[in-house]
Amino acid sequence: MDAPQEPRWLDPEETQAWRALAKTLVRLPAALDAQLHRDAGISHFEYQVLALLSEAPDRTQRMSSLAAQAEGSLPRLSQVVARLEQRGWVRRVPDPADGRYTLATLTGQGQAKVTQAAPGHAQEVRRLVFDPLTKPQSRQLREIGRRIIRAIDPGDHRGDDQPQPAAMPARAPQ
Repeated sequence: MDAPQEPRWLDPEETQAWRALAKTLVRLPAALDAQLHRDAGISHFEYQVLALLSEAPDRTQRMSSLAAQAEGSLPRLSQVVARLEQRGWVRRVPDPADGRYTLATLTGQGQAKVTQAAPGHAQEVRRLVFDPLTKPQSRQLREIGRRIIRAIDPGDHRGDDQPQPAAMPARAPQ
């Protein structure tokens, strides 16, 4: 029987990099949430859902697809969409093509909400993430994020070259 292998411990430089990343992973979502709550009365996840729907054809998506794009579970998305529905920002209906699925549609009021929230959110993302970086560092950050995502899920290539709803909704209110 082989002796157990010694763990591959992080060296001091890797430890510093890991700690900086771990701190960022905790603090950045909290800062984005705080700004959106303060300025728009919604969470960052709610904003992501509204923004993703604003980018979808006919502002409509299957809930299962929306959950995957928003990086949330279907139960979490269902709870959030129920709140958004109560506010009149989203409507849910059975998918006429396949009744096993539910469609979420952004309403005119929901489009107005995401359009109202987008400028402040974009400003905060810029202030916290991009203003402290040079353009080459921003490109490095993108590549680092892609590499880490591929290490977590080698089959995940969603949105690699497509803009995500960090800043601006796709369409103006109708």
